Amino acid sequence: MEERIRKVAVVGGGITGLTAAYFLQKQAHEQGLPIHITLIEAAHRLGGKIQTLQKDGFVIERGPDSFLSFKNSIGRLAKELGIADKLVRGVKGQWSIVAEDKLQPIPEGTIMGVPTNLGAFLTSDLFSWSGKVRAAGDLVLPKAAEASDQSLGKFMRRRFGKELVENLLEPLLSGANGGDIDRMSLEAAFPQFAEVEQKHRSLMTGMKKTKAGARAAVYSRNEEDVYQTFEGGLQTLVEALEKKLSGCTILKGVKVDGIKAEAVKASLKLNNSSTILVDQVLFALPHSKLLPLFEPYDLLNGLKEMPMTSIATISMVFPESAVEFGESTGFVVARNSDFAITACSWPQQRWPSIAVPEGKKMLRAFIGRVGDEAVVDLADHEIEKIVLSDLRKMMKIEGKPDFIVVSRWKQAMPQYVVGHKKRVAEAKKELEKEFPMVQLAGSSFGGFDLADCAEQGKIAACRIVEQLLG
Repeated sequence: MEERIRKVAVVGGGITGLTAAYFLQKQAHEQGLPIHITLIEAAHRLGGKIQTLQKDGFVIERGPDSFLSFKNSIGRLAKELGIADKLVRGVKGQWSIVAEDKLQPIPEGTIMGVPTNLGAFLTSDLFSWSGKVRAAGDLVLPKAAEASDQSLGKFMRRRFGKELVENLLEPLLSGANGGDIDRMSLEAAFPQFAEVEQKHRSLMTGMKKTKAGARAAVYSRNEEDVYQTFEGGLQTLVEALEKKLSGCTILKGVKVDGIKAEAVKASLKLNNSSTILVDQVLFALPHSKLLPLFEPYDLLNGLKEMPMTSIATISMVFPESAVEFGESTGFVVARNSDFAITACSWPQQRWPSIAVPEGKKMLRAFIGRVGDEAVVDLADHEIEKIVLSDLRKMMKIEGKPDFIVVSRWKQAMPQYVVGHKKRVAEAKKELEKEFPMVQLAGSSFGGFDLADCAEQGKIAACRIVEQLLG
């Protein structure tokens, strides 16, 4: 007798959902498991926050522009998809910080905001002598007793004091996600810091000895660049994944409006007036999109405590002679500076092998963060004016850009606040009781770097196949 075909729905066509669908298809084939996969995406395109615009010879990323290469998940995936030859690694470069309205280079030897080269740290103009003395206290301070989760800001101020945190750590570690380190979960966002403290006591000593953060060293000095992208941008990965999903049903412009458990299956109500019944369903969506679906069952309430931040990316193209970069790769901005932008980079200096039309230069700036999100709602011309005003305080820019591309991400960046891992674990546990056929994965849960999301998609696919084989 022919074995029953199992039906699986993957809701969300971003990198998590795409990767999950790919590995579901692959593993089902390897296991000889008859399966039909339906990928459901509310937008009319796949890729989620990955949106690459090809314009006038430029490769412009509206969302993320790279992924952390050392996590390996996307590198391995690229090999399977046959696009490993299109991988491009960023070049090492000098990042700077705008602190108290002054542009200063990041001290050599900085790893994830932690100074490990004492000489470079002591000669840096980023800090006063009293701030340097207090930060050097990390070398003699005892390690903390292992305790429950705490904010990254609280942990770092205990180790280094206020000045180093505000002028170096905060702008580096809050990053393009616009987070607030005084709410950010140490356990969920940067567990390596607590691990280094417990093992080595001093973060300055421990980060240098173990290189625990070196591979993930955002804006580090003198380290191999840990970021990669693809020729033609990250859309290359999305297109390759979609091409491989030839055995799946892909529904674009379709939204799940409701879910109901029917015995051991899930019934999904779609906004196109249809309903599908599946054996397993993976929701690869932001938690904010999930909450309305499970509100009738009084589930996932703990996830309401996870805030979402709005940001915007602004890409500006100029004639080559109108802008002077110097040798810098870019800069980040501390909250104690009077600037609206939070970061800016020069794509052609990060990715020189990705062609920029001759005679042109491009800048990529970010605005928006916790407590300062209204700027994201301004009109394009107002944002252009603000960004140019900020940039001209730090570098030579003449005239107006040839064109700009403003990309708004409203309530799109999940913030892992203190207690994040516990809340997620409790939410998944309570969901399993009522909907054992439902899995959750994505940027709201187990890491928001693209590599983290891809890995979550693969893990979810493995779990689903195991349950179907059950």
